[in-house]
Amino acid sequence: MTAVQDPTTGSGETVRTVFPRTERPDAPAYLTRYLDRQSKPVAQPGDPDDSTPLYLRRFREKKETQDGYDAALPAFEGVELGTTRGWAEVTRTKEIIPERREQAVDVVTDVYFVRHGETQGYSSESGLTPLGSWQAHRRGQELARRVMNGHTIRMACADTNRARQTAEHMRRGMLDGMALFGRTAEVGEITAFDEFGNFGVQTPEGLRDVTSAFRLYAREMEIYERLSLGERPGWLVEVDRFWKIQQGGGDPITHWLTMPLMYFEPPVSAVRRFWAGLLRIHRDTPGNSVIVATHSGPIRAFATWAMGYDPGEPFNTEFVRVRLIDGGVTALVLYRNRVQEVTVPDLATLPDWWTASIAKEVR
Repeated sequence: MTAVQDPTTGSGETVRTVFPRTERPDAPAYLTRYLDRQSKPVAQPGDPDDSTPLYLRRFREKKETQDGYDAALPAFEGVELGTTRGWAEVTRTKEIIPERREQAVDVVTDVYFVRHGETQGYSSESGLTPLGSWQAHRRGQELARRVMNGHTIRMACADTNRARQTAEHMRRGMLDGMALFGRTAEVGEITAFDEFGNFGVQTPEGLRDVTSAFRLYAREMEIYERLSLGERPGWLVEVDRFWKIQQGGGDPITHWLTMPLMYFEPPVSAVRRFWAGLLRIHRDTPGNSVIVATHSGPIRAFATWAMGYDPGEPFNTEFVRVRLIDGGVTALVLYRNRVQEVTVPDLATLPDWWTASIAKEVR
């Protein structure tokens, strides 16, 4: 009811407002379908005229059984073989994935060539920065996840401060990680190997690694510039080029890998050294895992040799993984999501080009 005032008389009276109304004699569609379903007799599972969806029938069957998934399967699902529903659920797969090569072979030893952590400098025999120590410790914890109970881990390093400190922090990280994961394994003491050293430079004082050669280079360059001694020797020229690239923000390792250098150890020689050290550890002190803290140059040369292309400079504590396959004939080299199968070289049959050239000159 609504009260309104008559404009002519000014008296108020009550006027009834009537709203339009729609008459629907039938029920809404959803209610019609519901009433229709309710009026029909409930179909039992297995009836020929049962229109219940298959997934719903299977669900109702499972609920009616007291032991659920342990109920016997229909014959077409393998009940004649003694298969249970629980076993069928565990072994179900949506697609067939072929087994990868690294999963199908029997690996006897895992070797990790790990680059050292962040260092305080490359121009001197410096150790790690606090960040580099954390990187090495974190890498050790990550490697501990791959260690199983009863495994034997051998620790090796190059004979430099930054490599040795990296190995020490990785060892602590592995012990912490194994304690966290509740695993027991033998972790050996750290041993320095000459085979895993950085690439060398031939100087008047003998073969030096590139860091040690820098100190001798800086001293000799100062003498030549101060006294104006004239033409510099070849080793000094090559070391000067190498370190000028480093100081300019370039990539001296690419220079070493791609440029012919008379006084620098060739990349293939570093690869050969790494194989010699790896096989020596495997022969003398075999273990399930061998972790080697070393330098980026030889690691990158090793990966380049295995992959057939230069995959790039490894980051601090990044590693190249080598998996020796049972039989000692082949190995798998893994680096940056790529796997390459290589033949384990027979070092005794590899040519020594320098010795062969000298022998030819003598004859």
